Amino acid sequence: MNSTPPRWAVRAAHLCALVTLPTGLWRLLLATGHQAGYTDAGYAAMDFTGWGAGYVIGLSLVSEAVGLLALGLVRPWGEVVPGWVPLLGGRLLPRLAVVVPAALGALVLTVLWTPLVAWWALPHSDLTVRGNLVVGLLYLPLVAWGPLLAAVTVSYNRRRRSAAPDYYGVILRADGVAGAPSGRAPSLITP
Repeated sequence: MNSTPPRWAVRAAHLCALVTLPTGLWRLLLATGHQAGYTDAGYAAMDFTGWGAGYVIGLSLVSEAVGLLALGLVRPWGEVVPGWVPLLGGRLLPRLAVVVPAALGALVLTVLWTPLVAWWALPHSDLTVRGNLVVGLLYLPLVAWGPLLAAVTVSYNRRRRSAAPDYYGVILRADGVAGAPSGRAPSLITP
């Protein structure tokens, strides 16, 4: 089942993990007491101390972890459960169990981050002039996250669908040729 993903999909999956990095680093600056573009009043109002600091650190970690999940769409662990996982190791992941959450995630990310295109058209009185520019530039890569994830998801779906076993254990390839999965004898039952 280890069909090779196209190079563009591998690059796009890596970009999914990288687009969250600038904002994550900026949030970590905020959590460590740096104003990072906020005015004094704006920084105080956001309350980046105590639970506020924990929140932005957690948000940065979760964002990066979700971004890294896109790599599963171009790596073997996105097709087969790794062998070290108890009881499930070595089992083929159902294609739709991967594609549906990834597609929904791409949709949510696109809807969530696309409005950032208009960042500079909106007032940000809690940021300095330089802070407004820098924060806008740091958040702008997130606009690409949803479309990148959607493209990688489509590639994963096409790749897995073209070599997925049907319900009878026969591999059906895109060219219509049937073969046996994992060295097993092909099924004699035809769909």
